[in-house]
Amino acid sequence: MHTTYTIDELESFLIAIFVLFIGHSINRHVRVFRQYNIPEPIVGGLVVAAGVAFLHFQNISLDFSLSLQNTLMLMFFSTIGLSANYKLLLSGGKKVFIFLGVASIYIVIQNAVGVSLANLLGLDPIMGLIAGSITLSGGHGTGVAWSQTFAENYGINTLEFAMAAATFGLIMGGIIGGPVAQRLIGKHNLVSRYGIGRKHHSEHPHLVTYDQLEEDQVTAKTILETLFVLLLCVAGSKWLTLWISQSGIAWLKMPDFVYALFLGVIIANITELTRGYKPHTESIDVIGTVALSLFLSMALMTLKLWEIFDLAIPLLVILLVQTAVLAVFAYFVTFKVMGSNYDAAVITGGHCGFGMGATPTAVMNMGALVSRTGPSPQAFMVVPIVGAFFIDIVNLIVLQGYLSFMK
Repeated sequence: MHTTYTIDELESFLIAIFVLFIGHSINRHVRVFRQYNIPEPIVGGLVVAAGVAFLHFQNISLDFSLSLQNTLMLMFFSTIGLSANYKLLLSGGKKVFIFLGVASIYIVIQNAVGVSLANLLGLDPIMGLIAGSITLSGGHGTGVAWSQTFAENYGINTLEFAMAAATFGLIMGGIIGGPVAQRLIGKHNLVSRYGIGRKHHSEHPHLVTYDQLEEDQVTAKTILETLFVLLLCVAGSKWLTLWISQSGIAWLKMPDFVYALFLGVIIANITELTRGYKPHTESIDVIGTVALSLFLSMALMTLKLWEIFDLAIPLLVILLVQTAVLAVFAYFVTFKVMGSNYDAAVITGGHCGFGMGATPTAVMNMGALVSRTGPSPQAFMVVPIVGAFFIDIVNLIVLQGYLSFMK
């Protein structure tokens, strides 16, 4: 008999924090994890997820209550928006479109690899798209949406296949990003132009580092003011999502975290132009780092690892090859095209994250890197904007092209 235990909100939240402590402790004692910047939420989250998987095979399920998970994600993307005033956008805006071009080319390659291997292994080519950009660049949500389409239009049940592929990609995207970027940083002796240390805000008050150990001068007042602005972005993104859904304006329909990000950009630039209230950078940094860490620990600890255990050998082969291809592409192409400098190396780590997993995974990779090697505000502007918004549009166009060719 299968037994399910529901963990309430407080205990679930405590476990999410404990996940970060586990990851920090393991990274502190395992040199290779520390050396290659494997993110703490990945390490701690996999430990807890493995424990949950073990209980699952003993016919015991744990149901975590994590209603704050989406709010934490929206808060984090709001901090990215609040950090992007027009001066920063003007200085790095070109890089957004260059990176979009690189990521778009890779989506074509990713699907070519998936479809080719599916044919070689005797699978339906559609399975190659599932083990391609649908789940790897698109994530769980895109996987669910396309699975419904394939079931309705082609009579193929791909949901379990898609969820397993997306879960595998989320894990591998978090594992390979740090080593690939760290190898580039070490090989080319790259350094952040802001230097390495924990006191960046004393010299660069407008810099957001997303470094857990950054020394910040915050007060209860600045935290409360920043929380108000961030929650305004969160609430606004939910209102916009609801209004657009009800109004039926299809071309404006986007993930809610995109609205949160752009609301943050609007507020940042209005305050910059009016010279009135100015968002407190150090408080944004602290809250954004905490929100991202907790969101990712919640996402990782609730992974259903048994879905990976159920992977058929052909799917596992495709996904392992996809992992290797992305690592090589990011190392040799993304890094070079993005400028072959420190920011390019951090962006490369981010590309590994959302090329195999999701935008939060990309940001997690970059956060682990900059905590050790120094800030890269350009990377934190470029990767989330492309990964959170533009890439979904490109992915849709590329997938439609593949499906038209395959019919």
